[in-house]
Amino acid sequence: MPENKSRPPQGQPWENGWAPDTSRAPGTRRLWLAGGMAMATVIACVTAIAISERDSDGDSAAASTPAADSTVPGLISFATPSGTAPPPGRSGLSTEKATPEAPHEQNASRPEPAPSKSPSGAAGSPTKAPKPPATTTWRSVRSVNYPDRYWHMSDGRVGLDQVSGSESREDSTFKQVKGLADSSCYSFATRDGQYLRHRNFVLRAERNDGSALFTQDATFCPRGSAHSSGATMLESVNYQGYFLRHKNFVVRLERYDHSSLYLADSSFRLVDGLA
Repeated sequence: MPENKSRPPQGQPWENGWAPDTSRAPGTRRLWLAGGMAMATVIACVTAIAISERDSDGDSAAASTPAADSTVPGLISFATPSGTAPPPGRSGLSTEKATPEAPHEQNASRPEPAPSKSPSGAAGSPTKAPKPPATTTWRSVRSVNYPDRYWHMSDGRVGLDQVSGSESREDSTFKQVKGLADSSCYSFATRDGQYLRHRNFVLRAERNDGSALFTQDATFCPRGSAHSSGATMLESVNYQGYFLRHKNFVVRLERYDHSSLYLADSSFRLVDGLA
């Protein structure tokens, strides 16, 4: 029976004459295998991350550049506003402090913001009148429905009053010149060099400050009246569709309407100066 020689314990080689194998460190093969697996895992992870980031970048670029005729979901699209722009220029109401109205004006209705289109050419509406004369002309402005009353300067504003005396005649006579903002229209000056302009929608006399706003406020375009043959209506150059009319015997700027009262109140005759 062969002799069974058991391997002596590794921990006590000196007791049995057994020398340990020192040619390689214990567990070297397992360390190499573990290292190789770790390296393979790292390489696989890096490769997966790189591929994932490349695909993500491609999707983001595609999503951030929508087609020209497409609408991004979740966003509200606003169409470009259409229609006619409001008339150029602004009334003195927007830049100057409002002046308290006189007691007889407090019940007068205030006009709405300027419309974008003049009513000229509509049925029963004023028509374009001939161009103003080239020379300076002294005029008085007489009401059609109150033929004994004229534009009259009083406390810096223009009212519709009866004429009595030489001073009243002078205050009811104005120099008609080419429009400050449009030479095809009219401007009216007083004897002391002031101009009639609308401010807070009331016609008044003020010094020309040279501003574009003043020249527009002081320019009125003649239109033929549908109410009375030979009469004239005066339309604001910067508030198109608004005409001078008298209300409570104060000359104001108000939006055009087709009522017979408005047509009568806004129709005037430009006659030779009273003074």
